[in-house]
Amino acid sequence: MEETISLREIFETLKKRFLLIVSITLLAIVASGVISYFFLTPIYQSSTQLLVNQERTDQSFLNAGDIQANLQLINTYSVIIKSPAILGEVIEELSLDLTSPQLNEKIQVQSEQNSQVVTVSVEDPDPALAAEIANTTALVFQDQVVDLMNVNNVTILSEATVSQNPVQPRPLLNMAIALVVGLMVGVGIAFLLEYLDNTIKTEQDIEKILALPVLGVITTIDDEDFEELGMRAARKTETRGESIGA
Repeated sequence: MEETISLREIFETLKKRFLLIVSITLLAIVASGVISYFFLTPIYQSSTQLLVNQERTDQSFLNAGDIQANLQLINTYSVIIKSPAILGEVIEELSLDLTSPQLNEKIQVQSEQNSQVVTVSVEDPDPALAAEIANTTALVFQDQVVDLMNVNNVTILSEATVSQNPVQPRPLLNMAIALVVGLMVGVGIAFLLEYLDNTIKTEQDIEKILALPVLGVITTIDDEDFEELGMRAARKTETRGESIGA
């Protein structure tokens, strides 16, 4: 026999376990906030932009073929920027206590679609160092690309500046995610507890578990109702006695 659950039973379960759901949700939010503000190391990001152009010869303007060639070069340049040849010199100039693979993880190279602009972003717990690494990487690449590609077609559009606001962690975002996760976990635990609770509480439970109809129900009588029933019975007895005496 298949068991079905109605919307009313769902709402009753949520109402019954409301405090549990709220407690789990608040606990998740508080834990996320504490971890984000006090335990996670802030990470700062600084970015510099490079413009890739074909080296001009006797032409006074760039045609569509030149621009397309520049776009194809950007993919190559993105690899060169993060190569050990570039990063090794950056490490040497800044005297960084890092290896090339470790520095590689801090650097991101991106380019907008159909754009000749390349953005070099660096993330580091030290905002000043992040800006310094980004600017040094751009300068080293601009200098080395002449020897590596035998062209001089890279221009620095903007230098990286020291960021005041960290990009990680994001406490408000983390707390919002914790709110959703806490609600999901709380609701899940509420329904799990309700599923594991096999005690019989109502006549509907008897019909569901035993598959038998309920013939009668004994109501619960508290002390006040019991006293009231006793007083009514006493009055009826007195009334009968008076009737018999008359």
